[in-house]
Amino acid sequence: MAIQDRQDEAPASLEPGVIGRGRWIERWTPEDENFWEAKGKAIAFRNLVFSIVAEHIGFSIWMLWSIVVVRMYGTYDDAGVLVAAGANGWALTAEQGLTLLAVTSGVGAFLRIPYTFAVPIFGGRNWTVISALLLVIPTLGLAWVVGRPDTSFGVLLAIAATAGFGGGNFASSMANITFFYPDKEKGWALGLNAAGGNIGVAVAQKLVPIVIGIGGVGLAMAGLVYLPLAVVAAVLAFIFMDNLREAKADPKPTARSVRHGHTWLMAFLYVGTFGSFIGYSAAFPTLLTVVFERPDIALTWGFLGALLGSLARPYGGKLADRFGGSIVTIIAFVLMAGAGLMAVEGIRQESLGLFFASFMALFLITGIGNGSTYRMVPSVFNRLRDFKGDGSEESNLDFKRQSAGAIGIISAIGAFGGFCIPFVYKFSRELFDGSIVPALQLYVGIFLVMALLTWVFYLRKGARMAGV
Repeated sequence: MAIQDRQDEAPASLEPGVIGRGRWIERWTPEDENFWEAKGKAIAFRNLVFSIVAEHIGFSIWMLWSIVVVRMYGTYDDAGVLVAAGANGWALTAEQGLTLLAVTSGVGAFLRIPYTFAVPIFGGRNWTVISALLLVIPTLGLAWVVGRPDTSFGVLLAIAATAGFGGGNFASSMANITFFYPDKEKGWALGLNAAGGNIGVAVAQKLVPIVIGIGGVGLAMAGLVYLPLAVVAAVLAFIFMDNLREAKADPKPTARSVRHGHTWLMAFLYVGTFGSFIGYSAAFPTLLTVVFERPDIALTWGFLGALLGSLARPYGGKLADRFGGSIVTIIAFVLMAGAGLMAVEGIRQESLGLFFASFMALFLITGIGNGSTYRMVPSVFNRLRDFKGDGSEESNLDFKRQSAGAIGIISAIGAFGGFCIPFVYKFSRELFDGSIVPALQLYVGIFLVMALLTWVFYLRKGARMAGV
């Protein structure tokens, strides 16, 4: 079976870990414990660190609008008449704000698909440099448009959508890093890589309210502060990261990964974990503002949820390494459903404290679920390799590449949860007299369905993938 052109394969006699021209490593054998301990671990960790830096900046820029938009809301009376404009003369409605957040999240989710294919085409290090430089566009766009309140909502929406470049970074980063680590350490490594990116949401939501008072430019500072950081991330990746020849191949293995039903099932489960995390991260400051009318809390403490979810993610991967991803994932879904019911009760009792605490629990659990769900993907493809592979070195490498490609595809589909969640809140408010309770009840039902599917396909005795 000719899986790919032989020119992509390094000679077996070449010493593993040698960094050649263009920072290409032609041969990489992380499953060889002697090589891993002597040389591989240090190289992998260096690439992981600077991958995290670039991904962190990307996530931060992706979610800049989640906090900027809070300052752009107008105050309206019960008749819908504008009482007071927001910052810089803007007067967005809650529905406009949620639409803006949904589109920004959706573009980031969509871009994860081509970004996944970019790693095998360009190389992990090379694409990290390019994708970091692309972040200059949304930072400059934000800085320009927020000072022009006469801009049409359509133009505002288009400029905000470019922040999706930052969301695409995640897929290429994860697809790249999975090649560097042996199977036994993938959960922890992918968890750290993802957490370093995810925490960019919290940093942006904490940093933006502070920096917009600096320099006398108001909201524009939110974009200007991240402009040089994007350039620095690109420079660091250029200097310190490496390309793996093993990851540089034709993109066909990524395309083949979508033929497996488990790729789509894992993507659906990831909508429940990561989609919830990014959707709640984008919408939470707005919910505090429009449901409880506490923009002060949103601007001061809205970042905590994203911080908790980000910090929890690598521990979800570590728990999955130890106990199995499927058992950790099903527990996460059940607990998420319980936290969702707490949030409903917080609204019914008009208790900001209960509502805030329930969302902190949701963020924490989604972080754990993110790590465990992602850890399941390499395990699923290892099982598929055992069932469908022919045992040859070419076949094993092909399934490894399929796994890396599937991680990117799954991350893209999962991120569409960030697109759906703000819209569901928007429609709930429009259809149920401003209430988001029906939206939360819908989420609870979906979490329970996802728990059931996890049990049926990945835990049930006799299931083909039981115990992954």
